[in-house]
Parts: sequence; C-alpha cells; structure tokens
Amino acid sequence: MDVVDRSNRPEVLGGLNPSLRVPTLVLDDGRSLGESGAILWYFGEGTRFVPDDPYERAQVLQWMFFEQYDLEPTIAVARFWVAYSGRADEFADELPAKVKAGERVLRALEEHFDGRNYAVGDALTLADIALYGYTHVADEGGLSLDPYPAVRAWLQRVASEPGHVPIDA
Repeated sequence: MDVVDRSNRPEVLGGLNPSLRVPTLVLDDGRSLGESGAILWYFGEGTRFVPDDPYERAQVLQWMFFEQYDLEPTIAVARFWVAYSGRADEFADELPAKVKAGERVLRALEEHFDGRNYAVGDALTLADIALYGYTHVADEGGLSLDPYPAVRAWLQRVASEPGHVPIDA
C-alpha cells in the first residue's frame, strides 16, 4: 500500500479494516484484523513476548498504548513528514512542535529505561517490540537520540535479540 496516495484504500481495505489503515492482517480463514497493536497481540499471545502475570500483561498493554497515543503521533509523524511524504516543505511550520512533543516522549522513555533493561520485567515483550519500531528511527524525523543514553542502550539490547531483522533487510 502506498502511504502517501491513499486513493485505493477503500477498494483494497474496505470490508477488512474499518479505519482503512495499514497494517491490516488477513488470516488464512479470511478473517481480518487491523491496527498494529492488535496484530502484535494476536501473534504474541502464548509466546514468551506476553508475560503470564496479569499485572505485567497490563503493563505491556500500557506501553503499547503509550506507543500509539504518544510516540506514534509525534515521532512517527515527524518521520513521515520529513522522510516519506514527499512534501516536507508543507509541514515545515508544524515540524518544530512535533519534534518538541517527540522529545517529551523520548524523555519519558529515558526515565523509564534508566536502570532497567526492558520495558516490562526482565525480558523482551511486545511492549519493547512496539516501542522499538519508531524509536530506533527517530533521527529520520529530526529527533536526536544523543541525549538519551538509556534509550540508546535499550535499543541496542533489542537489536541484539535473536531473530532481530533490521528495517533495511
């Protein structure tokens, strides 16, 4: 799907995803599921990435919601405007506010990861996978990770996990 030209989304995604957004997963039996967090949870259920403890499971969801409501609207949007929209000039006036909001998000992550290895508990969870996605490419939207050593260390830990595939692979 083209992330800029959305003209064919009703034709392609209509009936599959009410928000007509990517990603949309279509299962072998034809059922569909939209929203990245829901798709992650679907594939993560019953794996080592979803803790058994109810409180830790809720913490994973808390960080996944943080990713969708705080990180994605700032860091991901700034990245899209700068690197993928093909119209960065149109967003030049709005970009400083997005970057400032993204820096607030990065400070929150820095505080959270200071003294801990993973978002929840002592092992990689869906929370880390969700948070990693846009955080590790924040520089593409004009956000420097230099002031955030705990975030950078966490990103390195996630990238060193078995099975990690770089975005450019």
